[in-house]
Formats: sequence, C-alpha cells, structure tokens
Amino acid sequence: MKKAILAIVFVVAVIFSGTAQDKMMKETSKVISLEQTSGEFTQKQITVSEGTYIFEISNNAVDHNVGFVLVQKGKDLSDPKNHIQTAYVTEAVATGKKQVSKPTVLKKGKYVYFCPLNPTSTDNILVVK
Repeated sequence: MKKAILAIVFVVAVIFSGTAQDKMMKETSKVISLEQTSGEFTQKQITVSEGTYIFEISNNAVDHNVGFVLVQKGKDLSDPKNHIQTAYVTEAVATGKKQVSKPTVLKKGKYVYFCPLNPTSTDNILVVK
C-alpha cells in the first residue's frame, strides 16, 4: 500500500513539475512574429540571439490554412524527423488569424523556415547568433 501511495505522489509531482516548467518557459520566451501572404513570408531573414522563442504566425489573406516548419539549415527539409517540432504552430492558421508555437530553444546557427500548406519558398533564413 505504501508503494502505491508513493507511486501516486511521484506521478502527481512529475505532472505538476512539468506544468510549472512549461509555464516558466512561456513566461521567459521571446516572440518571433511572422506573417504569411499568398506564396510567401513577408520576412525573408531574421537575426536573433540564442534563447527560447515562441513563433507567432499570421495568415494575411492567404485564403486557406497555413502552417510553419523550422529546420536547421543543411538538413533535408522534406524529412519530418529534421523539423523542430516545438516550432510547429499548435493548430493550422486560418485566414485572418494568428497561432503560436510551443516555446522553442534556439542555439547558434542558421535555420530555414517555410510553410508546408502555403507553397512558400525555402530560402527564408533565421540566423541565431
């Protein structure tokens, strides 16, 4: 019985520590706002410092849902295992709306971003210094 109680207490502690950690990451994250129009992002290159970021993606009259994919430059963009999944928006972005990603830790380097639903080019660059 004591083992069962200890197991329940441990599980509850893990759940609450994860929730607190998620909340802290959201509060300390900076926001990178990007806008999509038909066929392109309006921001072609962004430079930021290392840190934790939330991506806010706006759909400006694209007439269908848009998304967001971030990949370290040089990796195969078409392979989902190379996508930085925390940078995905939490749901597809409808016309005239905004959606955000989960907090994403960015280390020094170059990254490529594109939309898999709105045929944007893959020459959009995020530089982390």
